[in-house]
Amino acid sequence: MRCPNNLPSRSKYCQTNFCARRLGVGASVNSKYMLQIATDGSELAAKAVTTGLELAKALGAEVTFVSVTEPRTHFVPVSLPPVLTEDDEALKRAAETVLANASADAAKINIICTSVYVPNEFPAEAILKEAKARKCDVIVMASHGRRGLARLVLGGDTVRVVTHSAIPVLVCR
Repeated sequence: MRCPNNLPSRSKYCQTNFCARRLGVGASVNSKYMLQIATDGSELAAKAVTTGLELAKALGAEVTFVSVTEPRTHFVPVSLPPVLTEDDEALKRAAETVLANASADAAKINIICTSVYVPNEFPAEAILKEAKARKCDVIVMASHGRRGLARLVLGGDTVRVVTHSAIPVLVCR
């Protein structure tokens, strides 16, 4: 079946029911969709923010931006209470700046958005938890495309999200 708007097949700009089904987001474009865009402020994450906002604009969706800071792994006895340090405050300020920039990009194209900062959690777990809590339809995130030893050492949060997610994940590279 051809797109009734004469847009290319699988066009991200067509807002018909036919194209929405082909994007795998839902059966009707008239219902409100919720996209989650994970960002860490990197250049690659900025590409995911741009792609996610384009998709949100095409579908008339709302967006939740999520930024996560990983827990510090210190060899400290568990019985000691966690102490908020200057490093934690710096990470929080950096994440809030990233989220503010993403929200400003969304506001420029009239997309309703919210921002969530999740401190001291592993990124994949936090992204999945937030997507479930906010009933998101799609997760948009970047992948650094690391392979081999680099992926083993530095982790593969995108792979974890893709393999454990119950909803579609759009991976940008």
